[in-house]
Amino acid sequence: MMWWSDYGATNWLWMAPMMVLFWGGIVVFAVFAIRAFTGPKSNDQALDLLRRRLASGEITPDEFNKIRKALQG
Repeated sequence: MMWWSDYGATNWLWMAPMMVLFWGGIVVFAVFAIRAFTGPKSNDQALDLLRRRLASGEITPDEFNKIRKALQG
């Protein structure tokens, strides 16, 4: 019955938090990796801003098309 000694009885007190930290770190790393690889592929910030303005209702679809054509040349 040596496993009921003070060392064995309190072993879970530090192992449980360590496992939570380990698996939590794995999950956080996976989330950041997935976001990095599946994020928006557009590097055109002006067009992204224009889309957000259209989505929020700041500009009309006609204004959107006119400005988009001007931005694209």
